[in-house]
Amino acid sequence: MRARSLLARPLLQSARSRASTTCLPCSKTLILAMPKTLDEPDVGISCFVSSLPGFRGVLKHRYSDFIVNEVAKDGEVVHLTSFDLPQERTDIKPEEESGPIDKDYSTQIESFRILCGDADAEALKVLLENISSESDKEIDPIILSPDSDKLHRSDVHNFFKKNFNFFITDTVEGPDDKSKCVRVRFSSCQAGNRGNNKRGKKRKGTYGSDTREGGKFDSRGSDSWHLGKFVRFHLYKENKDTQDALGVIGKMLGIQQRAFGFAGTKDKRSVSTQQVTIFKVHPKRLAALNSRLFGIKIGNFCYVKEGLVLGQLKGNHFTITLRDVVGDSEEIIRNAADSLGKQGFINYYGLQRFGSGPIPTHLIGAPLLRGEWKSAVDLILNPREGENEAVKEFREHYKEDGNIDEMLRNLPRYLVAERSILQCLKKCPGNYLHALKAIPRTLRMMYVHSYQSYLWNHAASLRVQKYGMSQVVVGDLVYCKDSLPEETTVIDSLETESDGADAFLADASSELQPEEKLPVVKVVDHEDVSKGIYTFDDVVLPLPGSRVIYPENDVASIYHEMAEKDGISLTESAHGVKEFSITSMTGGYRRVYQRPIDYMWELIKYTEDNTSLAETDLDIINKKATEGEKKDESLTTGVEGSHIVPKEKLALKFGFTLPTSSYATMAIRELLKISSLAASQKTNP
Repeated sequence: MRARSLLARPLLQSARSRASTTCLPCSKTLILAMPKTLDEPDVGISCFVSSLPGFRGVLKHRYSDFIVNEVAKDGEVVHLTSFDLPQERTDIKPEEESGPIDKDYSTQIESFRILCGDADAEALKVLLENISSESDKEIDPIILSPDSDKLHRSDVHNFFKKNFNFFITDTVEGPDDKSKCVRVRFSSCQAGNRGNNKRGKKRKGTYGSDTREGGKFDSRGSDSWHLGKFVRFHLYKENKDTQDALGVIGKMLGIQQRAFGFAGTKDKRSVSTQQVTIFKVHPKRLAALNSRLFGIKIGNFCYVKEGLVLGQLKGNHFTITLRDVVGDSEEIIRNAADSLGKQGFINYYGLQRFGSGPIPTHLIGAPLLRGEWKSAVDLILNPREGENEAVKEFREHYKEDGNIDEMLRNLPRYLVAERSILQCLKKCPGNYLHALKAIPRTLRMMYVHSYQSYLWNHAASLRVQKYGMSQVVVGDLVYCKDSLPEETTVIDSLETESDGADAFLADASSELQPEEKLPVVKVVDHEDVSKGIYTFDDVVLPLPGSRVIYPENDVASIYHEMAEKDGISLTESAHGVKEFSITSMTGGYRRVYQRPIDYMWELIKYTEDNTSLAETDLDIINKKATEGEKKDESLTTGVEGSHIVPKEKLALKFGFTLPTSSYATMAIRELLKISSLAASQKTNP
């Protein structure tokens, strides 16, 4: 089917008439009537930097038209370049190298016999023999005899700590309610679910079964892993989001998805490469998966001491190809592409910050800030226009009869917030605050953070509309020259690093990262303006919180006016629940203007719609490995549509790096002068 253009003619003509400081009308109030489709003016996105006309183009005709490579904390762009295993250490002490396999543990076994008896001693002896004969295989744990004496069980744990550092022990449920058992398992090179039992919940089960939801392993680890506690690898994926890809890998390894560490999620509808860490899983096991994975590859293995957590990245590098580019002239396209690199774009929070569902997250954030718990719950649970018909029907039935059990049976598991609320209301009917707190913390905090972003976007539009972008003005906020932050803001560390993924669903199971120290800002005065110390590049605006200051010009008023119309105070809390109160949050600062880093662009002529116009990491690997031979068939870059047009067409390929939580969709919006609405950026399937 023929690809649908990004830009209709009426939009093109409208965009051409806008000046650089001319904005679409700013909404002054939070929209209470739910729009069927969230669009940019609804969340304050209305201005452009340049007055140049836009043009038409098709984005994401192929997944490889949108390539995302993570930029690590050290500034290196993450690429998949090798499937080789890392070089193992050669400086291991002889006693470490031999491990449990070649040693004689007869003395320790006899001591254990005295402590626990013949049956357990023989079981331990068999376990050691299994390790010696099957050192490359996973070894099943043993369950010691039931033991109701807690002090004796402590002695058993301490015995293994002292004599067998390659074993992990924990306590599991016994055959009856009064007894428990010590479980013993081999830890070296096993699937690492470090922390799973720490997070997992105990449940009653049968004797000898795994009685923790978190998985087989607990949090204690072992010193026998001499290579580095974590393996870091580069995850390459096509048309898959980060969570889905790791879910597939985890299932193949037999480990929980939360055992993986990563710095940020990437857009599903793309080709992306990012760093991932896993605790004590040997690279051989990971590399062996490549032949079975479809749309995913893993490589560049190495050992590291610490796992990745959300926010531990510097940014993302994008390689974007717009196909079927059409403007009034090729010169207009060239001028627009050149202007993006020189003039940049307004650093708005993109539409994905507010979710892709029919209920934007900032609309849920407003009642939370007002302390209207039932209203917030209703917004999350009530029927929604434009949603899947089956899900919409389930919501309607629940609204009519309030049958929680039926709702939980039918509601898809990806609706994390809804299921969390319902499960809590089933136990605590009518306790809506408790139900809201049952939502994973990262997810529920996104509701409040998106409202802050909503205010920020409107403030940014007012700043550009009222004062332009040629210079700083008295009352602006700027970062102090000796306190420039490496990252954007405290709040931005919670952002997903993708463009197109649902920000608030990025990692609902992860904990929030500790708040970073706020950078120092100052209010621009007349002396600063006269001396020309600062430029518009330095201007920042606050995300409301208890530790931020506001501009000392008219821009400050929009924060308070919009919040007041929504019944929210930015200076006084309406309730005592700190996590849903702006006055209890730190807040942060964000640059109004963002210039693409390492920006490059080129115009490409092509004739076949499905011609690949940008090389992915896997393309480069295959080219080097085969030198023109057949490529790896386990991955096929997705192509939507097979319509071949012999007529010569024009494509614009451009690449750039953005810091964390800056949106590539906002750069594309500036280039094309159209809405970044997700539906307008996709071709028809």
